[in-house]
This record gives sequence, structure tokens and C-alpha cells, in this order.
Amino acid sequence: MLTRGFLLGIDFQGGTELFLKFSQPANQAQVEAVVASENVNGTVQKGANGTYIVRTRALDPAQQKKIVDDLDSKVAPVDRNQIQANQVGPSVAREIVTSALLAVLAAAILILLYLAFRFRRVRGGWRAGFQFGGSALLALLHDVFLLTGIFSILGKVLNLRIGEIDSLFLTAALTVVGFSVHDTIVVFDRIRENLVLSDRLGASRLTFEQVVNLSILQTAARSIITSFTVVLVLAALLLFGGQTLQGFVLALLIGILSGTYSSIFNASQLLVVWRKLQPVR
Repeated sequence: MLTRGFLLGIDFQGGTELFLKFSQPANQAQVEAVVASENVNGTVQKGANGTYIVRTRALDPAQQKKIVDDLDSKVAPVDRNQIQANQVGPSVAREIVTSALLAVLAAAILILLYLAFRFRRVRGGWRAGFQFGGSALLALLHDVFLLTGIFSILGKVLNLRIGEIDSLFLTAALTVVGFSVHDTIVVFDRIRENLVLSDRLGASRLTFEQVVNLSILQTAARSIITSFTVVLVLAALLLFGGQTLQGFVLALLIGILSGTYSSIFNASQLLVVWRKLQPVR
């Protein structure tokens, strides 16, 4: 990510949007094939009533006309009266990037505060609450870095269009954030419940490490089974959902797998390490 960067879509680097309408039924796969043959880094989104949105790098009018002519001759007649071309400038793209980063930062802060508030009643009060929240946030960063790292490799190293970073990728990333945090909360909530039960045992209560281990064993099956059902649906969409959805679905698939792993094997272990470094009473 640091050396190669990302393959940015039109939403983040600017480009051209072509709004087209075919006067006869058009096959989306054929439209995508024609756009791909133009070598314009294009993506195709199907709308209603025979409309399509073609997003590409910045094109001049002659290049736009060539794409329309090729679609007209190779796919289906294009309604020339309903062609609309919009240019997305770099300044607009920068605003989108800024908004995206602010959204991720705001989500991270709110997650930390929410988890600290939710777990403030465990032994240790607010300090323990922030240990829970901080551990969940660090595990979440692992998921985000893994997701963005894989897309950096796909887009810039392997030069695959499925690794393009666009607004759909951002949507998938925020969805992954929510799923991962939810999965982590399930584990942490069981830790909280078991801590309360353990404290009632008095001198024979379990150590914190034993409580965490017990909680993971109690929740692991639920997390894995739930994620597996989601993965099955996403795998089907990845195979049969069309080119437009592939990047979005792949991002969700990577994030769900990573989130399930990190909630079980990362977040809880980080919490144990943090508790050892800063014991609470």
C-alpha cells in the first residue's frame, strides 16, 4: 500500500460518466466486453429501462463518440437523443476522499466510546471499558489494513479491475467495520457475563485469561456458523453477480472472513495482553 498505492476509480481520481440508453434490449456482458476492449479503465452499471452508466478515465468527445459508436454497432442501437456525458473533476474526487476518511475516523471514535460505555460496569470501571474498546478498535484496524492491502495488490500489482477503489468499496469497508465490531461485541459480552459469574466464586474465581478462554469457546461456534452462511451467499454473488458487483462482493467476503478471525483470535488476545500491562481491580 505504501509503495504501490491503489487503483482508484472515477469516484476518487476523476473521470468521465456516460449515461446511455439502448433502444433495444442489450446484454450487459456484451456492453462490458465492448467497454473493456476500448482500454479506458471502464466499469459498467446497469440501470432501469435499458439504461447504462459507463464510468471511465477522463475522455475527450472523440473518445466518447467512439465508445458509443462501438456499442451501437456491436451490442444494440443507442438512443442518441438520451446520451449524457459528465466529467468528474479531481477537486470533486478530493472532496469524496476527504469525506470518506472523515467517515472512517468518526466511526472509529464512536465505536471506541460506545464500547467503553457499554463495558464500563465490569471490574475496573471506565478504565476496563476503554481496554475493551481499544482492543476491539485495534482488531478492527487489522481487518481494514488486510482488506485495503489485498485490494492494493489486486489493483496495482496484478492490475485487475476487481481491485479498484471506488464508492462501492468504501460502502463495503464500512459494512465490514460494522460486522467486525458486532462479532467482537458478542465475544466481549460473554467475557463480561463470565467475569460477573467468576467474581461470585470469591477466592476460587477464574483468572482473567481463563475467563477469556472460556468465553471464546462458548461463542466461537456461533461466530463461525453465522459467518459461513454469509460467505456462501457472497461466494454465489461473486461468481454470478456480474462485473459491476464483483469488487464490492469481494471486499465484503474478505472483510467477513477477516472480521470473524480477528474477533476470535485478535481482539480477545489483545484484551488479555492489555490487562496484563495495565491490571485493573
